[in-house]
Amino acid sequence: MPEVRFQLEWPDGQSSTLYSPSTVILDYLQPGDSLLVSELESRGVEALRAASERVRERYGFACTRTHEEESQLRQWISRYSSDDIVRVVGPLT
Repeated sequence: MPEVRFQLEWPDGQSSTLYSPSTVILDYLQPGDSLLVSELESRGVEALRAASERVRERYGFACTRTHEEESQLRQWISRYSSDDIVRVVGPLT
């Protein structure tokens, strides 16, 4: 199953990496997207959960790393206002 990594560029110029075990994340996030932090939270969480389900469908168990990614994403999000803008850069190779 192809993995995808995005770089997220936060409002203060910091960056972080978002990992997905499945390309299903591309249905939710695209390189070049500029999103409200609140929108990134809803789309990102939904995408990570969908990716985990893809893993479950293929291998019979969910991807625990997506839970860790969701937690890290929420930590980053908590640093900013919900109406700040975050950019999706990538995917990284």
